[in-house]
Amino acid sequence: MQKIESHFKPRSGYGMLAFVLLIFIGAIAGLAVTQQGEFGLLFILFFLLLPGFFVIQPNRSRVMIFFGEYRGSVKENGFYWVNPFYVKKKVSLRAHNFDSERVKVNDKLGNPIMISVILVWQVEDTFKAVFDVNDYEHFVRVQSDAAVRKLANTFAYDNFEDDSEITLRSGMEEVNHDLEEELTERLAIAGIKVIEARIGYLAYAEEIASAMLQRQQATAIVAARFKIVEGAVGMVESALEELNSKSIVDLDEEKKASMVSNLMVVLCSDKSATPVVNAGTLNH
Repeated sequence: MQKIESHFKPRSGYGMLAFVLLIFIGAIAGLAVTQQGEFGLLFILFFLLLPGFFVIQPNRSRVMIFFGEYRGSVKENGFYWVNPFYVKKKVSLRAHNFDSERVKVNDKLGNPIMISVILVWQVEDTFKAVFDVNDYEHFVRVQSDAAVRKLANTFAYDNFEDDSEITLRSGMEEVNHDLEEELTERLAIAGIKVIEARIGYLAYAEEIASAMLQRQQATAIVAARFKIVEGAVGMVESALEELNSKSIVDLDEEKKASMVSNLMVVLCSDKSATPVVNAGTLNH
């Protein structure tokens, strides 16, 4: 059996339609004039020829099979007629949009996550779509589920220790690229072309979502505090240099330490500082 798609050129249906209508009119006229039963055979011929007509709409196709043998595929839109004994399987060439169900899988670190994929695909090879798989639409659904499970096991949902590592949450462009390549390889057996593939939904599973949210919040707080302390040190250093260069006040090491301590408390506190006014001298 042929293993690749081939082009089938059917006969135009308009000329054959005129011929079939002549047979029908001749059968009626013959019976009406002669009243002989032989003209009834023309009715049988008329109904035998009718199944040969078919229409191809834009971005549709028909796979032609004659007694179990593949004869080719018709992709040009129009009105045609072929041997009535041909089996004409319909195959859509239009783009399909598939939004998979959210599935629970484990990421690279073993954390349970919920993930789904959005896939845009279309049939590119009608022969493979009809003969190499049992049901190409079901095949797309099953392989998409398998691909997204493999993807989730390849990457971690998030990595709090190493910002340079690609994760499902932070490396969407790289992850979607890998997903598209994986689906392209899997669906090629069914003659399916992957137009676009990307993650549609991504979240921690319900049982660990609360704990992971607290971890993310803690990481964000620590990072923010680090920046605040870093900025506060720079401000204190600048203040001491300005005081020293302009000789505004002469501070010994003990008073510098006290000043640094007070400034750090004011600058790093998450609440507004309450000042205490010293009405005496600096020594009291």
